[in-house]
Amino acid sequence: MDVSQDLAEYAAKHTTSLLDRPEPAQVDLGLLAAFDNTPTDPEAYSAALNPHLLALTLASTSTLLSSLFALDTHSTPLGPVFRPPPPTTLLPREKPLPKPKPPTKWERFAKERGISHRKKERDVWDEERQEWVRRWGRGGKNKEGEEQWLHEVKAKDDADHDPAATARKERKARIAKNEAQHAANVAHAAARASSSSDASSSQAAKASAREQRKKELERGLLVSKTSTASLGRFDKKIEGEPKVKGVKRKFENNIAAGGWGEEKGKALDVLKSVESGERKKTKGTQQEEGGVSHRKAVRHLGREQRAEKKRGKR
Repeated sequence: MDVSQDLAEYAAKHTTSLLDRPEPAQVDLGLLAAFDNTPTDPEAYSAALNPHLLALTLASTSTLLSSLFALDTHSTPLGPVFRPPPPTTLLPREKPLPKPKPPTKWERFAKERGISHRKKERDVWDEERQEWVRRWGRGGKNKEGEEQWLHEVKAKDDADHDPAATARKERKARIAKNEAQHAANVAHAAARASSSSDASSSQAAKASAREQRKKELERGLLVSKTSTASLGRFDKKIEGEPKVKGVKRKFENNIAAGGWGEEKGKALDVLKSVESGERKKTKGTQQEEGGVSHRKAVRHLGREQRAEKKRGKR
């Protein structure tokens, strides 16, 4: 049974032809990326967008995979692996650059005097031993006066004088002095940085105060304009004057739309409100401001009746 025809049809069906590009894609194996800088075909781009983009991506991916398989591999317990080369494409930083630290007092002095900083080496040459020894730490050159087996005692020294303890005490004093100077330099640099930030914050506070004063003046100007009957419509304009928004005054017609009856009703309503006054209940009683107190009226009427009876008896 000959199945070559079926295999050829299956291969043709499941094989995708690559897009022919005039220039191959640029590959950066360090980033596992491929860049196709060839301009796209406008006709193919506008005719079938998605198939055209898929063909471009397939061509770039094929170039990237071919470059990866061309690298040298070595065997490991997990299988063959390869080491990619370093990236060649410069990418932007994810975060901003760190702010530079303020210079210390010694750094400013060295810069003014032109003193260049030279890092000390960890090992120094010992002439007596004729070998390199450590500058600091155990067996270091700085502890030479403490750990030597023979010390010279001067005639003026006390009988209980310990040269090793004296050398150790002097070394500890030098360390404490250096640490104190370093702390003072750091504090001085921080104070200079804070003073500069305080100056900038004071400038910002002055600017905000000016803005607040400007807003108050604009508000006062708007209030003075709206105090007239025309809401400042016929007032003289000032240069830079803010525009009044949302301030309108509504005037009613001289003759009401409902005729004289509506105008008469409005006038009567105003008269009633003036006569009755503002209605406000007082605490503990039913008396209303502008109204009549029933208790006072009853007491007044009773006093008048008793007075009339007395006059009648006489």
